[in-house]
Amino acid sequence: MILSVVSSVMVVALAFFQWHLVHILTPFLMPFLWLMAGGFFLVTMIFSIIAVIKRQGWKPVLIQSLTIVFIIFFPFTKVVLNMDFEKKRAERETVVKQVQEGAITSNASYNDSLIHLPKRYEKLSSGGGDILVEKKKQKWMVLFFTFRGILDSFSGFVYSSSGEKPRTGDFGGDFIEIEQLYEHWYFVSSG
Repeated sequence: MILSVVSSVMVVALAFFQWHLVHILTPFLMPFLWLMAGGFFLVTMIFSIIAVIKRQGWKPVLIQSLTIVFIIFFPFTKVVLNMDFEKKRAERETVVKQVQEGAITSNASYNDSLIHLPKRYEKLSSGGGDILVEKKKQKWMVLFFTFRGILDSFSGFVYSSSGEKPRTGDFGGDFIEIEQLYEHWYFVSSG
């Protein structure tokens, strides 16, 4: 019974915190953590099924079955991203305003559109505290990363000064998902 609860809590916690952990462990090591947690959950599930067959109790199987249903149907990523967006939106809008006013400018010699944020704002963009800025005529777009990814794979929150939806090619991305979150704000994912 205890192992069923522990393995279930571990898998749910991993699903909920996976985007925080991927920044610590890198995308290369995260699958191994999932493999360990999933393996522990699977072994515990097998022992729980054996216990039911031996008529020792059905509660562990019920707990793990409910966990599987929860993992499959609960939108962990969407909830975590919405919480992050709402929690940090005001600070991100402050950064956007400072970028538009010229108080924060590009500070990467190898890329004019890349800005490494000042220390106090680094937490607003994952993967190193960098943002990307694109200016086309009088329209500004600022990308705050939620996942920096490998090569051209990334996701993040985009502020669009005109309110226009970002398009494939903006920020060098081939967007597979674009979702409006709030006025001027979009979530984008590039694969």
